Amino acid sequence: MRRKVAIVYNEPILSRYGNMGEEKAVVGVLDAVKAVHRALVELDYAVRRVPLQPPLENAAKSLQNIDAELLFNLFEGFDGCPETEAIVTNMLSEVGLPYTGCSSTAIALALDKAKAKAIMEASGISTPRYQVVSPETLSEFHLSYPCIVKPCGEDASHGLSQDSVVHDHDSLQKQVTRMSQLFGGRALVEEFIEGREFNATVLSNGEATVLPISEIVYSLPPSMPRVLTFAAKWELDSVYSQHTKPVCPAQIGAGEQARIIETALAAFRLLIGHGYARVDMRLDAQDRVNVLEVNPNPDISPGTGAARQAKAASMTYSQFIEKIITLTLQK
Repeated sequence: MRRKVAIVYNEPILSRYGNMGEEKAVVGVLDAVKAVHRALVELDYAVRRVPLQPPLENAAKSLQNIDAELLFNLFEGFDGCPETEAIVTNMLSEVGLPYTGCSSTAIALALDKAKAKAIMEASGISTPRYQVVSPETLSEFHLSYPCIVKPCGEDASHGLSQDSVVHDHDSLQKQVTRMSQLFGGRALVEEFIEGREFNATVLSNGEATVLPISEIVYSLPPSMPRVLTFAAKWELDSVYSQHTKPVCPAQIGAGEQARIIETALAAFRLLIGHGYARVDMRLDAQDRVNVLEVNPNPDISPGTGAARQAKAASMTYSQFIEKIITLTLQK
């Protein structure tokens, strides 16, 4: 008898992201759902989809009495409420069935970017100097320019644009005010590192594997900062998208590769532990590997970083999905 798998995901609905022109990242979850569904059928699983909608009470009811033996977790949070990703993942643990990916604790920690950076700093993992500020606390700002201004708790490059990199107080104030208005009152400001940018996907059931490293190669005009903006990820006709290219495997020497792998593993073990996550990194002027952030349960749609790295590791897409399931069952 075929094993029953239920794909759990957030049904896209209108939200603040649509008002910002960033709805493409929201509906992108459907690409992953379709691809994972096809792969599971190819692997001879019996598949059903479980779309969740707010409020959380409705989501909890939808998860009751699911006719499945395993839950494939593609839930990314209700639109405009990224904190619900960890809450719903905790609900999955209460269902009593094995579920793919990271724990709710790891997801919540990684989403609190400032807290995650503080933990990495305390453990000796290099990360750009940072400060959490609001329009009311800008007088206490003490970092060195240039800086990059980000939301404190978002993913999918929400809120990131060419203007996110600032070189003076006026542009800093403008971006901090914008982030504060759009994303909950505070902004994460980091000293901007301009070196080479890499990412690596780590898979673990206790014993970790790092897939081939990717480099983000920028060929942007000199006036445009080298940042993986929302447009670079989601707006294919934009200058940022057309001049931002992932290269996998990255063209790096053995020593550099070893340092990047070591850093990715250290960050994963510290913040995540089990499941799969993408670690984003940059080299600074001293060639130190700095962790920008750790992304649990990253997008695994075909063509995204994780799927590209799995392909570079000689996995078909279906084999990659089966690997994620195997990690779950061995956990």
